[in-house]
Amino acid sequence: MTTGNAMPSLDILVREPDGFSVWSGPPFGNGQPSIKLERVACTNVKFSEDGSRLMAMKSDSIIGIYDCSSFKEIKSFQVPNVAAATLSPCGTYLQTFQKSSTPQEKNVVLWKTDTGDAVYHLFQKNMTKATWPSIRFSSDEAVGCRLATNEIQFFDARDFSKGIIRRLRVPSVAAFEISKAPGSHVAAFVPESKGTPASVHIYACEKDLQSQPVARRSFFRCSTVQLSWNHGSTGLLVVVQSDVDKTNQSYYGESKLNYLTTDGTHEGLVPLRKEGPVHDVQWSHSGSEFAVVYGFMPACATVFDKKCKPLLELGTGPYNTVRWNPKGKFLCLAGFGNLPGDMAFWDYVGKKQLGTTRAEWSVTSEWSPDGCYFLTATTAPRLQVDNGIKIFHHNGSLYFKKMFDKLFQAEWKPESPDRFGEITELIKSIDSLKVEEAKPRGSSSRQTASNNPPAAKPAAYRPPHAKTAAAIQAELFGESPTQEMSKNALKNKKKREKQREKKAAEGASG
Repeated sequence: MTTGNAMPSLDILVREPDGFSVWSGPPFGNGQPSIKLERVACTNVKFSEDGSRLMAMKSDSIIGIYDCSSFKEIKSFQVPNVAAATLSPCGTYLQTFQKSSTPQEKNVVLWKTDTGDAVYHLFQKNMTKATWPSIRFSSDEAVGCRLATNEIQFFDARDFSKGIIRRLRVPSVAAFEISKAPGSHVAAFVPESKGTPASVHIYACEKDLQSQPVARRSFFRCSTVQLSWNHGSTGLLVVVQSDVDKTNQSYYGESKLNYLTTDGTHEGLVPLRKEGPVHDVQWSHSGSEFAVVYGFMPACATVFDKKCKPLLELGTGPYNTVRWNPKGKFLCLAGFGNLPGDMAFWDYVGKKQLGTTRAEWSVTSEWSPDGCYFLTATTAPRLQVDNGIKIFHHNGSLYFKKMFDKLFQAEWKPESPDRFGEITELIKSIDSLKVEEAKPRGSSSRQTASNNPPAAKPAAYRPPHAKTAAAIQAELFGESPTQEMSKNALKNKKKREKQREKKAAEGASG
């Protein structure tokens, strides 16, 4: 439910080759979005997790920080040789990675976005998905930590001048994920080594509780893992991926879904009813349920509770993506990537399918923060043609579409779903707007509708040799099977008509 403050507006960020701009989100007043921030030249742009700040990497190693309430630039940083940059969840800190030639040069810098001061420096040899961002925060920025050799280092996120305040010893640790809300636990992944199976450990972030893991799970045939915490930090989903499938059923290897809880009540596999890969998994915003798309095509989709009991079967289809509405009421199943783009929208509360549609060649997709709209985008460099944006209603009906010569990025400005009203009330207000737009306004609307001619029927395909034959026929006989004639045929026809008229006139005079 909302507080006394008014509900925030929906905004959409769009980045093209010549820069990014910010649009006002739906519902649109005249069917088209208005521009909130005119185009700004940049090479990369990213919101903070809470949507309060916006970071834009510009030319000449300049990074601009924008306040998203007014979309005005509040700070600018000059960082030579910057290769990557990101904002902390609440936009308090800017983290930059610079190309470094010597270990003595500390190439990762943490900046305070309000003052522009550098509050922490460290050295990082290279940048990978597992090691960037170097310092990671919980959603409330109460806890900060980083991965080091054989250990995870903890910081006081409100005062980095204290340096490293705790060290969690985890031999051979290769990746970690801190729980987001609250930042009470951290999950660490240790890969296979000399016959020892890979494992995932969950530790409490408090100093007194860090000696032993609160949960642990081992995996054979494990190359990589995907770690996903729920809201509330009580459950962790682990997708275990192996490069080789010993059953030879899949060229892409095999994957398993495991579930661990911080209270130790569950450590094991999620019971999936079909063999095959785990395509996608996502927690609901409440953290009480998660949805999984799994199995060989046509894939299955199931919603489970926190005890791994199936709550709802969403059927089968050409799907590899699941997106859970921020309000928890709706779900979207989709088949993107190498699939044709089929989408199915479900009412999870009512346990019924609302509609199906298709968004071909979509690269990204996400729900609006208020849960009423679903945005898909076809972007470069993944696809160089047919770039564009589509916005759908919660039931799958198309609301807005716009094509681009080239589009690099399109996304909603993040907002907390709790700042919006109940989803049923929002949908009712949107439906009332649609009814008002659909009402005819007197005789003028009827006249406008009647003046618009019906769409012309597309002509049947005719091969080139048939077109040539038709042109020759027109030239010989002065007529054509189609209403359109070439210039030469029309000229010859007029010439023959004049000759006939001249002969008729001479016969009459004789």
